This record gives sequence, structure tokens and C-alpha cells, in this order.
Amino acid sequence: MLEAPGPSHGCEPCNPSASRATCVGQMLEVQPGLYLGGVAAVAEPDHLREAGITAVLTVDSEEPSFKAGPGVEGLWRLFVPALDKPETDLLSHLDRCVAFIGQARAEGRAVLVHWMNEGFEWQLKLYQAMGYEVDTSSAIYKQYRLQKVTEKYPELQNLPQELFAVDPTTVSQGLKDEVLYKCRKCRRSLFRSSSILDHHEGSGPIAFAHKRMTPSFMLTTGRQAQCTSYFIEPVQWMESALLGVMDGQLLCPKCSAKLGSFNWYGEQCSCGRWITPAFQIHKNRVDEMKILPVLRSQTRKI
Repeated sequence: MLEAPGPSHGCEPCNPSASRATCVGQMLEVQPGLYLGGVAAVAEPDHLREAGITAVLTVDSEEPSFKAGPGVEGLWRLFVPALDKPETDLLSHLDRCVAFIGQARAEGRAVLVHWMNEGFEWQLKLYQAMGYEVDTSSAIYKQYRLQKVTEKYPELQNLPQELFAVDPTTVSQGLKDEVLYKCRKCRRSLFRSSSILDHHEGSGPIAFAHKRMTPSFMLTTGRQAQCTSYFIEPVQWMESALLGVMDGQLLCPKCSAKLGSFNWYGEQCSCGRWITPAFQIHKNRVDEMKILPVLRSQTRKI
């Protein structure tokens, strides 16, 4: 996995004491045969030839042009069009990028990765936390996707349907060991345990991770929070309440009992952690029902 040494659009003068990183020309070798570099690294074929680089991965708004020369014959290239800005979504492309690097290294090629900013580094850490693959079912990815939606749809209109979890009343079969949550007043099914976005207990200033550009709370260490609310991904029955509105109450779609609240800017959990965006369901407003896949029935969880 690529490990980023720090924000850089080129190779800054090397720190002689830096471990596991070596400067070669305008490139930084972060692992044997794996280099980071900016525009200057690909401007001259000699730089590639001297380092033995025969594969280049570029993440930028424009594909680089390589000067003709002995350093570019047989050069493998992968170009991912993306603005070099912290808020740009790189995470969705990382499986393809990692596959390219892996195949090149398996064939004995040295690889130059031509990208880097602070936002990309955070996304690499999220990728690492998911086990080096984009797991769209993980709480980490779901929280990341929610934050990206607020950037892409500032008016919160025409939100993509894939943002919303399936309404549990429309499906009869659950996953093994999954829990169904129902309105305590009318027993209407509301969401499944797979929609809960877990977090760790907040502690001091770090609890207010909403000031960071990525969901860093998922990467913190500490004991699991004992919270008075569930923070979940939005569910289909919430859609009409969320569109075009920054914050408001979450009501049961059947009996209109107050379940909690939502705020696209975020809300603070009882544990101290700040969650952005926040779809908060109070635990004392719902009951947990254990799903029995074989019997297709439910029993109240003790």
C-alpha cells in the first residue's frame, strides 16, 4: 500500500534522517520500486530512466505529456482525471490504482505515483482502515460518502438514490445476526443494524473532528462509545424530510412519533464525538428485534 510522506507536488529536499524514503532526482522512493513525484518528475525522461521507472500512475486534472526519449519506451501509464484539491474524491478510484501498482510491481516494474495533497492522504488512510479495498458496505465508506454528498449537492436536492438505505419494510429477509430496529410506539420497522455508523467515544478537542475534511473519527482509537443515540445512514423513508433542508426532526413515517433529528452540518453525540453529517435516532425511541433468517420471524432482543 502506498504510504504518503506528506503533502508535496514535487520532491522537496530530502531529510537525510528520513526512514524508508530516498530521493532520486525529483522523486521520493517511499518503498523499493515505488516513487512519489510531481510535475518535474515526469518532465524529463532521464529522471524515469535513471530510477528504472517503467510505469506511471497520474492523478491530476490533465494527463501529462512525456517528452520522446529512451526513458519512455514501453512505459505503462494509468491516468485518473481528478482535480488536485483536498475535497476531490479519490477513494472511489483507489481499487483501480492499487491494482495497477500491484500488477506493475508483480512484473518487476518500478512505479512512479504522480499525485498528492492532504485530502488524498486522508483518503489513503480511510482505504487502509477498510482493509485496502473500497468496501461500500462499511461504516467508514458510508460516512465518507455522506460527507462528499454535502460538497457535491450543497442545495441538498436530487440526492442520489444509492445514498439511502433500503426501507426495511420493503424487504422480508435479513442477514444473519442482523438486528432490526422498530418504532417503540407503533412497531414500524425503521432501519437495520447494517445502517448504524459506529464511532469511538469523543475526548477533548479531538472529539470535534467536524473541522477536518474527512471522517477522521473512524480512525481514532479508544473504547467503543456508550451513547444514548444511534447515528445511522439515511433510510428511504427519510428522503422527503431531508431534501433541501439542512436540519430538522426525524419522525416515524407511520405514527409521526419523534425519533431523533438530522443535521447535515453535524451534531454532537452524548459521548462527546461530533458526527458530520448526523442522522440521529434516540435509543429510547426504538426497540431492537433480532432477525431469524431461517424462520423468517423476529423476537424481541433482551
